[in-house]
Parts: sequence; structure tokens; C-alpha cells
Amino acid sequence: MLEGVPMTAPVPEFFGRAGDTDVHRYTLTRPGGLTVRILDYGAVIQSIEAPDRDGGYANVVLGYPGLDGYVANNRPDAARVFLGATIGRYANRIAGGTFTLDGVTHRVPLNDGKNSLHGGPAGLDTRVWSAVPLPDGVRLTLTSPDGDQGYPGRLTAEVTYRLTASGLRITYRATTDAPTVVNLTNHTYWNLAAAGEVHDHRLQLAATRFCPTDAGLIPAGDPRPVAGTPFDFRRPSRIGARIGEADPQLKLADGYDHNWILDPAAPFAARAWDPASGRLLTMRTTEPGLQFYSGNHLPSRGAGFALEAQHFPDSPNRPDFPSTVLRPGEVYQQETEYELTTAAGLPVE
Repeated sequence: MLEGVPMTAPVPEFFGRAGDTDVHRYTLTRPGGLTVRILDYGAVIQSIEAPDRDGGYANVVLGYPGLDGYVANNRPDAARVFLGATIGRYANRIAGGTFTLDGVTHRVPLNDGKNSLHGGPAGLDTRVWSAVPLPDGVRLTLTSPDGDQGYPGRLTAEVTYRLTASGLRITYRATTDAPTVVNLTNHTYWNLAAAGEVHDHRLQLAATRFCPTDAGLIPAGDPRPVAGTPFDFRRPSRIGARIGEADPQLKLADGYDHNWILDPAAPFAARAWDPASGRLLTMRTTEPGLQFYSGNHLPSRGAGFALEAQHFPDSPNRPDFPSTVLRPGEVYQQETEYELTTAAGLPVE
């Protein structure tokens, strides 16, 4: 709990029904600070209301106003965009929908061309989680049975949202009863202006290398230096400044949709600033990678951008990448924090 700031546990609010299951919303409020709304459906961040430089509040993330929007977007025939969702069991892509663990080959559903994306068509973002209100947040848990979407082991996942002095902290925890792979993240789309497109936002990433991909957005070859490429955000740059350049990697993704390898010694993983509102987003994480997606295929292109803290795409098939294997007796843990303040500006290249 924040010192000197009285807070009360959020009260569950009925939000609708997913099949035969009630869905609830939890509103986290810090007096004079953020208001964050969390759903137990998909452990979704539905909204984050934050002040601008003049003290005016607005929602700075993309979300649907009602449950129907989330349910409709999770149908197999939908062009899924994962607004605010907790992603798992495996965030990002697994090539060919197969991986081998301890000599056993496992097959997971193909839902992104020839590859598996974000845990498959019925990943953790499509489930109703169990929620426990906390004085400064909410904790959500879900058990994924052995064989769920092709993944081995019975996985118990836990996601905790807590308000901090100036932002939101997400803590993840998972255990398994058999060897498996796990890679969890949150898929919130940010728009610090609260309207329009995000190409004028300034972005800075604490990374000197990124993972080039093939046409299916699977990492191909070795990581490359960002220097001299449109992927160099070591100094703040407009998101849209180089997005239209004739770079083969930009063409493959129709913009940015790549993994950056984070500098673990940097004071932050990413910063984004909107000149119109003065809002500054600072992201910190314990994860080794960051998937920056510029909203290339949203219904309104560029309406938001995602900063997905995670392990690297296709790690189960890449022994040279940090391992995503989780074994019985081990605990998967990660933490990501988003700090929202205001600033007069950031330097631009």
C-alpha cells in the first residue's frame, strides 16, 4: 500500500457473461493518481485514466466499452488484436506450431499462417480468471490443464496488478507439474494522446540489437545491431519518422513488429512521450526482450502501440535464445512496471 495514501480494495462490478460464466471489472484508484480498470476475462487492462500536463484526465489505452467486444475479437474467424489482454501460455510466435522438449515433440495450434501466435486460438486471454481484490490492486489466477492448446503440464498462472506511486506494476508467477514452456506478457496498446494515431509519439528503447524476422515474423538468423537502421531508438525518435522507409524488415511487418534485446543495465526498458498532452510513459521490466508493435493491423492503423515485455519469439526452437523452459519445483516470475508522469519534452534525433 502507498504510504500516506488511503486505498481500499476494489469491489467486483458485474461486466457481463462469457458463456455461462459471470465476468467482473475491478476499478483501481489512487487519489490524485491513476484509475485503472481490470477485467477477470483475459486478465485484461480495459482502461488507464492518467492526467496530462494540465491535469486533465483521459484514457490512454485501447479497450472495448463492453464485454461483447472482447468476446467477438476472440472468435476463431476474427482478426484478433488482443486489446489489453494477458497473453499465454506462450506470448508471440512459435514456428510451425511445434517444439521439442526433453526429446518429445509437441504440436500447438496454427493461428497465424504456418505459426502459432500468443498461445493459440484459445489462449489464456480467452478465459475467465479467478480474482482476489487487494488493498492496492487485484490478483488473478488461472489453471491451464495438461495438454491445453497442445502445451504439456498443468500450469497454474498468477497475474497481480498493483498501483504504485505513479503507475501500475504487473507481477507474474507460474508453476507446472511437468516440464513445459511458458512466456507471459500483457498486450496493452498505448495512445498517450488519448485520440488519433501514435506516429508523432517519441519513443526510446534501451536496446542495441533486435531480432530480424522471416516473412512469418519468426526470428531469422542472428540478432542485428540497430545502429544505422530504422530500428535504432536508442535516442528518442518519432514512431512514424522512419516507419515508411524501404527497409526489408519494415516491409515484412508493414511497420514495426519485432523483438528488441534489452540492456539489463539500463534504468528503463522503454520511454514514450506525447507532445500534445505531455504524458510520459516509462516502462521497466525484468524480461530480456521487448516486442514493439506499432499497431500496423489495427482497424485504425497506428491508433495505438504495444510494448510487450517477454522472452524472445520462438525461443523453444532456438537454443541460442534465453530459455523459456519451466520444470516442476521451479517458479516462473517476472515483473513489469509502467510509470505515467508528464514532461516538457524529450530530445528527438
